[in-house]
Amino acid sequence: MSDSPVLYSVDGAVARITLNRPDVLNALNAALMTELRSAVELANDDPEVRAVLLTGAGRGFSAGADLGASKAGDAKRDSGFTLRTYYHPVVLAMRNMPKPIVSAVNGVAAGAGMSLALCGDIILAARSASFLQAFSKIGLVPDAGSTWFLPRYVGDVRARALAILADKIPAEDAQRMGLVWQVFDDEQLMPEAEKLAARLASMPTRAYALIKQALNASGGNGLADQLELEAQLQVEAGRTEDFREGVAAFLEKRAPQFKGR
Repeated sequence: MSDSPVLYSVDGAVARITLNRPDVLNALNAALMTELRSAVELANDDPEVRAVLLTGAGRGFSAGADLGASKAGDAKRDSGFTLRTYYHPVVLAMRNMPKPIVSAVNGVAAGAGMSLALCGDIILAARSASFLQAFSKIGLVPDAGSTWFLPRYVGDVRARALAILADKIPAEDAQRMGLVWQVFDDEQLMPEAEKLAARLASMPTRAYALIKQALNASGGNGLADQLELEAQLQVEAGRTEDFREGVAAFLEKRAPQFKGR
């Protein structure tokens, strides 16, 4: 396997991005985050890529920030600079990407690693996977978007408990809370994730981009503003080739052939 901290490959219309530091449970450092940003931008800019699959190499998704990379004498480093330089661009690029992202959580997703998993649009997990807001255990605040994602996904009461108590949450509990869409037996996770990503890539991905835009805006909009945004986006969707193909396929009683245009 490559020594690169992030692996990137394309199969058909699906880009696969793999966090690749399995010896440290894919702990996040500057090199990994820099390459992850490049991989996300590459997938975003490739017109042939219509869906993205994000996972981790080895037995974990990501253990979060690589604390071992920080020497004792580095205690004065500016965490804000690190977050703004390496983490925030990745989180924003993933969240704003017009293409659907499947997160396949194959083991522990802790700290900022959990934040990265939550950037996905559809989150799948292995039955042995777990989720952990580890920050408070070492006297830190959840970052990389966790305090934005958690209240929206699980509600304020659960978000506070997850962030403050920092308990490990098994995959099936995470599913019940609303953090995960589906849980699979470990050996089935990647085949199912690949199947889902391929399915998404064959669907009207231009509509998916507009759906993501609407959902991302909903948290800051009042109802009237959101209704207006829906109307504007529906006009745009109604002008796409995929909409015309979808209607034609329905009327002709055949499977549609979407192009993402």
